[in-house]
Amino acid sequence: MKSSLRGNILLLITAFIWGFAFVAQKSGTSIGAFTFNFSRNVVAGVFLLLVVLLIPKLFPKMNQEQNENPKLLLQGGIACGAVLFLSMSLQQIGLAYTTAGKSGFITALYIIIVPLLGIFIGKRVSLRMWICVFMAAVGLYLLSINKDVGFKISKGDFFVLLCAFGFALHILVIDYFSPKVNGIKMSCIQFFVAAILSGIVMLLFEKFQWSDVKEVLFPIFFAGVMSSGFGFTFQIIAQKDTHPTIASLIMSLESVFAVLGGALLLGERLTTRELIGCIIMFIAIILAQIPEKKKREKRVV
Repeated sequence: MKSSLRGNILLLITAFIWGFAFVAQKSGTSIGAFTFNFSRNVVAGVFLLLVVLLIPKLFPKMNQEQNENPKLLLQGGIACGAVLFLSMSLQQIGLAYTTAGKSGFITALYIIIVPLLGIFIGKRVSLRMWICVFMAAVGLYLLSINKDVGFKISKGDFFVLLCAFGFALHILVIDYFSPKVNGIKMSCIQFFVAAILSGIVMLLFEKFQWSDVKEVLFPIFFAGVMSSGFGFTFQIIAQKDTHPTIASLIMSLESVFAVLGGALLLGERLTTRELIGCIIMFIAIILAQIPEKKKREKRVV
């Protein structure tokens, strides 16, 4: 099998896992948001710790060439973990008040938000990106604003929208640190940091009860092992052999799988208005990821 085809298949599996993870997270809303995230992040951290120990033996070519810098690795892990904690918390709180399918599409807006945040670090935003932003806003309006209650965005959708900004910031932080350190090791640290922060808030505002956690063990392990563990590892392996644009296009299918998972497993249904909103948002997300043609430089004779 060609390496590019293998990479595309792994990314498709990743999108499937991440999409259905919204269903697992929705099922986990029967316990506190911070209790759920504490549990899933502990599972993810332990799983990736095993990956860090085993992957050099299973995939010798993946031994990264960066010089180990423990201080920078720790800084990156803490920074990513703090932003991940904030993003995951907003998402899990929001899921208690909205559907898995809608959450998947709204979260996917981080793809458009990332270049917008780039404005603050001096990067220009193209006209096409502004068009994508407008389309995404229209789609979000159709998906989340209920005209029957005074054109207000629902509580759950608002929290998930905030989480999309959080995940956009998370990508920028990863983009800064990942070229300088071992990505899988940094991810392992970030999950333990997110677990510690979630655990602190859990002890302050929620009551951890093992009997409640046992009721949602499968969603916790799916979110921890499959979504965070396998999903991240597959992404790392696949992107070694796949063009970044193709990779992002495939992974954007996560939002579609979230809707399918919600419909098949939770009985969620979208209205015609919400479905049109999803379609418009999906088109905007796809357009935002297609690279623009660079202007040819004129030769000076």
